Amino acid sequence: MRPTLGRPSASGRGLRTSRYRPFTGPHYCEDMSATTSRGHVIAWGLWDWASASFNAVITTFVFTVYLTSSSFGDTSASSTALGWVMAGAGVVVALLAPVTGQRSDRGGRRKLWLAVNTYVVVAMTALMFFVQPAPEFLWLGLVLLAVGTVFFEFASVNYNAMLQQVSTPRTIGRVSGFGWGMGYVGGIVLLLIVYFGFIEPIGGSALFGVPDTDGLPIRATVLVAALWYAVFALPVLLAVPEYHEPSAVASPRIGFLQSYVVLFRDVRALWRERRHTVLFLIASAVFRDGLTGVFTFGGVLAAGSFGFSSGEVIVFAIAANVVAGISTVLVGLVDDRVGAKPVMVGSLVGLLLFGMLVFVFHDGGQTAFWIFGLALCAFVGPAQSASRSFLARQIPEGREGEIFGLYATTGKAATFLTPAMWAVAISIATAVLPAGSSTQYWGILGIVLVLLVGLLLLIPVRSPSADARSRDPLTTESTPV
Repeated sequence: MRPTLGRPSASGRGLRTSRYRPFTGPHYCEDMSATTSRGHVIAWGLWDWASASFNAVITTFVFTVYLTSSSFGDTSASSTALGWVMAGAGVVVALLAPVTGQRSDRGGRRKLWLAVNTYVVVAMTALMFFVQPAPEFLWLGLVLLAVGTVFFEFASVNYNAMLQQVSTPRTIGRVSGFGWGMGYVGGIVLLLIVYFGFIEPIGGSALFGVPDTDGLPIRATVLVAALWYAVFALPVLLAVPEYHEPSAVASPRIGFLQSYVVLFRDVRALWRERRHTVLFLIASAVFRDGLTGVFTFGGVLAAGSFGFSSGEVIVFAIAANVVAGISTVLVGLVDDRVGAKPVMVGSLVGLLLFGMLVFVFHDGGQTAFWIFGLALCAFVGPAQSASRSFLARQIPEGREGEIFGLYATTGKAATFLTPAMWAVAISIATAVLPAGSSTQYWGILGIVLVLLVGLLLLIPVRSPSADARSRDPLTTESTPV
């Protein structure tokens, strides 16, 4: 077991390391505030603002809706293909993301790999311009989407790991929330730009003069999304220093396969020491993937099953981001009063209820989707936010970095569940319903199933009291190095 960075000793000479810490990731130290600044926080948060171009425009409300439109053939078939391709991308992420992030930490190249992964996504986004509205271009679009998704997740691992560099243990929640908020606001601003600039034609062409032919409004939109990402991702790369693991605790380089040995050792040690934390990591990985699926496939459902046009999908997207942002802030106050677990359970129950109402009232047209779809969005943000705060309250003092690292790892390991269940549900509907029936809306049952499993896994998880946390033996015994 190699030493890990802990608090300075009382004498100021040497580092302290808990004899109970078998984990290998970097740790917070009390004097980190000396290396953080408001400028670093803003630069870091701008990457979230930048990444809204991929989250909101590419994977949620514009490009995936375009790929599953009738221009590319049968909408149920293209929706099923989308589900399987995204599931495959999730498997790749689950297998590779944990160790690629671990290796970038060890090599002191976290920012370098953030840059590489980010600009691969930018390139994939720009290449989507060549996806013309014809069936023979469907798989080009799906492959570009899958590759972009994989590298976006790789970039997110590096980006989330940098949270330690721009915050202290006392400010991590606020800084993390600032980034989250920047993502919501960035998505709203960009969607407004592309809606009025490209999607909604006025007198035969949109505000910026793009003809409404050959899918050019959508194809121009992806170029704007690529430029948006490329420009606003620069501040974090230019302003925030590269992470270097302190030489006092540096470890030798290890092979790629050996990285998996280290990862499994970390998880096994946490299972022995704090089993309910592991159970929560598993439960949250499942339901967080379901939460992601609500937005990922929401635009596809709106267009394919509820008759929304491309412009109307973007209007709904803007409203959805506003609702999710407001509900997250308001329910955060409830979280502080009643605890995070009741918020998570209540949010998941609400998602299950309104998800089933979307399915039952699929014949209700746009009015039904506006009502029940926005209600769904109101529960997504609170569940995500409460998940993070619940874990923060579970972590023994001094081990935040380790556990949040595993939080990211488990989340990546489950990213294939919802796309796979979406595709399976539509495939079952296609097999059992009469030929020619609309089947895409059955995909909502796949999302609901993932959320239900996550809820059932969450219910037995216990949260230690604040007193128990402060008395945790993992935080009370330490020896100087």
